[in-house]
Amino acid sequence: MRMKLDPIASGKRKPVNLSLDTGVVEAARAAGINLSQTCEAALRAAARAEHERQWKEENKESIEAWNAWVEEHGLPLAKYRQF
Repeated sequence: MRMKLDPIASGKRKPVNLSLDTGVVEAARAAGINLSQTCEAALRAAARAEHERQWKEENKESIEAWNAWVEEHGLPLAKYRQF
């Protein structure tokens, strides 16, 4: 079984139209930057950040409850820590 490293990526490509500032495009091309790869990487990072933000918002109550419990009782199994 092959493990998928990036849960967002499908491995397929889809052509899309983007409107980008001409100065940015010219500077990127002059610098040898691959526009498709750079846009994909930026979109991947933005999608992950939004997914993380949503997860934290959806789980906010549970996280706060756990933090309160640890604050009151300490870490479970703390007596076994070796540091």
